[in-house]
Amino acid sequence: MEIACLDLEGVLIPEIWIGFAEKTGIDELRATTRDIPDYDVLMRQRLRLLQEHQLGLHDIQEVIAKMAPLDGAKDFLTWLKAHFQVVILSDTFYEFSHPLMRQLDFPALFCHRLVADDEGTIIDYKLRQQDPKRQCVKAFHALNFRVIASGDSYNDTTMLSEADAGILFQAPDNVIEEFPQFPSVENYEDLKQEFSKASNRNISL
Repeated sequence: MEIACLDLEGVLIPEIWIGFAEKTGIDELRATTRDIPDYDVLMRQRLRLLQEHQLGLHDIQEVIAKMAPLDGAKDFLTWLKAHFQVVILSDTFYEFSHPLMRQLDFPALFCHRLVADDEGTIIDYKLRQQDPKRQCVKAFHALNFRVIASGDSYNDTTMLSEADAGILFQAPDNVIEEFPQFPSVENYEDLKQEFSKASNRNISL
């Protein structure tokens, strides 16, 4: 039995915080785990910037509502679901993800929660657990699944390392250089090929 685990932002959808940074003109909000690998440091910076600029959950949701999955993402996900059980493992938040999950036909998503007050000011965030992507892969192994995983950033590398096979997708050069053990691809057709090669079954493209 095989299961496919995918990161969300940068693999299936655009980076939400980069989109929000472009909308607001706040360049510091462009930072992702590609730039700041420590997720807590990154999120504390984001929350501080939101408070400084008096921006809340509604402002971010307004931007997300106008976003769409990456070109080809839905077709790739449809292909993947035809051959694997699929779970999205993401460091996004349920409060952000709903409009984009609808466009992807609501695949299973494991992520985190935001804490907001009655006015929509984001005051904190709650991780489901530490190193959650890796912990999910370990749990799937305990259930006798063979795991093939794909992601694009530093915070995906523990998941890729724990999986039976890991694949980098449109990763920045610094991540590719630091983790040469993972094949790196730039488009969904090549990603299909890597999943097919990593599988212990004959999978048609």
